[in-house]
Amino acid sequence: MEEMVIIKKVDRQGRVVLPKEWRERLKSGRVLVIMRGDTIILRPYRVDLTKFFDRIEVELKADLSDWKSVRRELLEAD
Repeated sequence: MEEMVIIKKVDRQGRVVLPKEWRERLKSGRVLVIMRGDTIILRPYRVDLTKFFDRIEVELKADLSDWKSVRRELLEAD
């Protein structure tokens, strides 16, 4: 992993401009800002929403294009 260190000026509003090459590597255009003592850490903000969802596998006889019958079958299942 290549490491690069640069000195940037913080403007009156507290903003720091990231180099264009760094911004282009960000997928979301957002970063996490982490404070650890007197250290500031910037990390790309990436969210994997799939970890927030549960998953279940079921065997259904109902046709998946008919959601009413799918719902009915799921509600009747023990």
